[in-house]
Amino acid sequence: MEDKKLDHQEEVVSRPKTTSPTKIVMAEAVQAEEVPTLPLGPVQAISALEPEIAVRSVASTPVVTMPEPLVVQPSEYHRGPGEWLQIWKEGIRPAYLSLSLMPVLLGGVLAWTPTMTTANPFGTFHLVSFIGTILVVLLLQAGANLLNDYYDYVHGIDTGNLLGPGGLIQQGLVKPTRVLAASFASLVLGAVLGLIVGWQGGPLVLFFGLIGLLCAYLYSAPKRALSTLALGELIAFIIYGPLITLGAYMVQTGSIGRNVLIYSIPLGLLAAAVIHVNNMRDLESDAQANKRTIAALLGVTWGRAWFLALVLAAYIVILALGIPHGATHLILITFWTLPGLAVVVSGILRTDASPGFHLVMLELLKLTTGFGILLAAALLASALYPLLPIIPFHLLHLA
Repeated sequence: MEDKKLDHQEEVVSRPKTTSPTKIVMAEAVQAEEVPTLPLGPVQAISALEPEIAVRSVASTPVVTMPEPLVVQPSEYHRGPGEWLQIWKEGIRPAYLSLSLMPVLLGGVLAWTPTMTTANPFGTFHLVSFIGTILVVLLLQAGANLLNDYYDYVHGIDTGNLLGPGGLIQQGLVKPTRVLAASFASLVLGAVLGLIVGWQGGPLVLFFGLIGLLCAYLYSAPKRALSTLALGELIAFIIYGPLITLGAYMVQTGSIGRNVLIYSIPLGLLAAAVIHVNNMRDLESDAQANKRTIAALLGVTWGRAWFLALVLAAYIVILALGIPHGATHLILITFWTLPGLAVVVSGILRTDASPGFHLVMLELLKLTTGFGILLAAALLASALYPLLPIIPFHLLHLA
């Protein structure tokens, strides 16, 4: 019996004590000796890991100057005259102005060279009218470019196109109303000056000027603008080819020359090619805005073929004018632009991206400028060459 009692006591002692459930007590009911504490050793170990804080005097600290902010709030920033000039310069797209300058140069030379004779080797040239014609076409084209910028904004065209020229409104540089006012001011000033200059050329010159003014407005302003009806290349060919060339010629002579129309065709074809490659660059943005162009209708592959046809046709016309017997053979020096043509052709064949088409367009603008200058210089040199023996005696007579 005693053995059983001992075994029972050992069994009771060996059982683990059950823990009482957790209780929430108030601070007032807990004695100080009942608050759990951490051993001193771990606390010292944790303190040893903390970084030391050093307190030093800032009396001798050098003065630190903050640099000027890279981006200034618009309310605190005012553009200077030079920056405004650069902004408006980009808006009128100076690279495109050569499209209208070359036909004026060609028309003036075509009007000047027939007046060069043995009696008057320097011919008759109205310099004031020539300069006035240049100012008229520059004002009209600048106004058309600004108007195109405004209505592209209104119609939601080129909103995300970073490669397109202009874009004063899309980039937030100028308010839309200011762009519209500047475009109308340029167009009105060009029209008034055109009336003065064109009066000497006759009613037909004034009619040409009216056509140019209407095309400047109708190209982009209406909801169904000419540029959205796949007519951009045709308008460029007419304006920058026969229209301006004939107008510049008639301002000098008052009549229409039979060869002027033919010589204006290459410049018109190159201008049409510029508009076409511009539209190839803007294929994506034009598709988003439902803008219909020949580039959009043909696609990239056939668009390349149409571009090559326009560019090569300009050189074919020069061959047809310069090779026949008795023709002005010197105009074949326009083929000095063939290296530039090779760059343009290789560029259009190798790219299918917007940046590539943009580079091709810039190279084509340079090619068009060189082509026009060489063509005008060849015609002028061809007229002066037979008169070279007479020119020194004529100069002595004038002296």
